[in-house]
Amino acid sequence: MQGDGDGVVQDEVIQGGSGGSAMGRRQLSDAVAALAARPRLLIALDFDGTLAPEVDDPLKARALPAARRAVERLSALPATRVALVSGRSLDDLEAVAGFGDEVLLVGSHGIELRLDGPDDDLALDTQEQASLAVLEDVLEQVADTLDAVWLESKPAGFALHTRLATERNSRVAHLVAAQEARAEVDDLKVRMGKNVIEFSVRSATKGEAVEHLRRYTRADAVFYAGDDVTDEDVFVALGPADMGVKSGDAETAAGFRVPGPEDVARVLAQLADLRAGTVGR
Repeated sequence: MQGDGDGVVQDEVIQGGSGGSAMGRRQLSDAVAALAARPRLLIALDFDGTLAPEVDDPLKARALPAARRAVERLSALPATRVALVSGRSLDDLEAVAGFGDEVLLVGSHGIELRLDGPDDDLALDTQEQASLAVLEDVLEQVADTLDAVWLESKPAGFALHTRLATERNSRVAHLVAAQEARAEVDDLKVRMGKNVIEFSVRSATKGEAVEHLRRYTRADAVFYAGDDVTDEDVFVALGPADMGVKSGDAETAAGFRVPGPEDVARVLAQLADLRAGTVGR
């Protein structure tokens, strides 16, 4: 059965993984149907560029209505858990996502968690706090010298945003910030994203976060959708019973690809339709 017309996946929007060959609706539908029949399912999703279109002001990002409906339907089904896995801080993710407590949240690439119990505290040790102070000084100098480059504070680091900067200023910011930060701070984790470079004094990846969620939810299959370089840590770790969907046209290890958030919403709605027919009776 179909729900609200959102679950109709068009042939032309479904492509393969890193090879980019057209796979068509049948291959995608078959994969979704197989996943929908799994006894315990985890649906883990990036937010920006996946559920929500990218916007210049990160605090104005919102999930598309169709994506929101699909997430809410999935999270209400038995033996089905939904989690958002984001590079945003947990506070930012909660502010823009706006889902209920039934949706698990992972912020800062896995450093922060909001599961079913009390939030896990992020307590930096003395060395990490000292490194964070040095890192802030280095990155503030970079941001202050380049127009439209700005610094976002995160629990264990910072994100240097260049979306509104010129191409030249963006290149300079990425190059100088990475070089200077690595020179001043030991054991620094640096992640290159789209129009952003993230620095953390504590290491964590989305791949590790999703594996933690898999164990926590006791899921025997995982669906993951994401659009950024940091989501590749998840795609490469998925097993044969899992399913990965890349949102966008960059190189990927995901088994499937769709052009953008509207198409992710359609896939999620189709999954909700099929899963409801399996476990929702």
